Amino acid sequence: MTKQLTLLACIAFLLFSCEEIAPRLNPGSGTNNPNDQQRQVLIEEFTGVRCVNCPAGSDAIQTLKGIYGEQLIAVSIHTGFFAPPYPQSNEDFRTPEGASLLSYLGEPLGYPTSVINRKLFNGETDLQLGQSQWAGFIAEEFALAPQAQVLITKTYNPTTRALEAKVNLDILENIAENDVRISVMITQDQITDTQLTPSGVVDNYVHRHVLRDMMSAYDGDPVNGPLVAGDEVTRTFNYTLPQGWDADHCYIVAFLHHSGSEKTVIQAQEVKVLD
Repeated sequence: MTKQLTLLACIAFLLFSCEEIAPRLNPGSGTNNPNDQQRQVLIEEFTGVRCVNCPAGSDAIQTLKGIYGEQLIAVSIHTGFFAPPYPQSNEDFRTPEGASLLSYLGEPLGYPTSVINRKLFNGETDLQLGQSQWAGFIAEEFALAPQAQVLITKTYNPTTRALEAKVNLDILENIAENDVRISVMITQDQITDTQLTPSGVVDNYVHRHVLRDMMSAYDGDPVNGPLVAGDEVTRTFNYTLPQGWDADHCYIVAFLHHSGSEKTVIQAQEVKVLD
């Protein structure tokens, strides 16, 4: 395991030095089966359609997902100064939850920026990280064993567009903190719309893993703590997908995390609304 993690870290380093796309590793390790679920890492990217540098950040995340496969879960949050849509935009990707998350996780100095597992890493003064830092800190997070496993069981009715997500938590290690929460997001992939790029404004840009809404509170719903190894927790969330969203490209992202001064994500999981 140590050799594998070292290899992943080396690949990530070479990736951002040489800008080459590495092959996908561990393609099945993001399984929704808690019996063989490995460490998952959540990267929340703050972005906007008027951010000229953000397409490069999106490309970097896609390349990292090529390395880690389903173990790396990405959410793109459109909020802040660069997020207002253009007059010709088909959609406004901004959400109240996105604005709240920007305030909750900390305002960045500039875009593109991401928060990785909502963790304050050694040597950093805030959660927001520049693009050059993502690969190293993601590799660092994958070196840790999961403290819990997350299983999402979902039911979707295409006629009524009603979605139910049942989130089951299997606690593997004692979690002493009282304020532990579950957050559940809905994202949509493959949305073609307007984006500012280094070549100018492009109307057919493909937006990836866009935060659409949350089934929980923006800062998560409380779980009674502390939690002890062997505990099992289940929470159920319901939502109706708006007609304009393509359910074929929508995902449920659920994660267990701390709250308060420490916000670290304990474990995350992602499943498609439609298989």
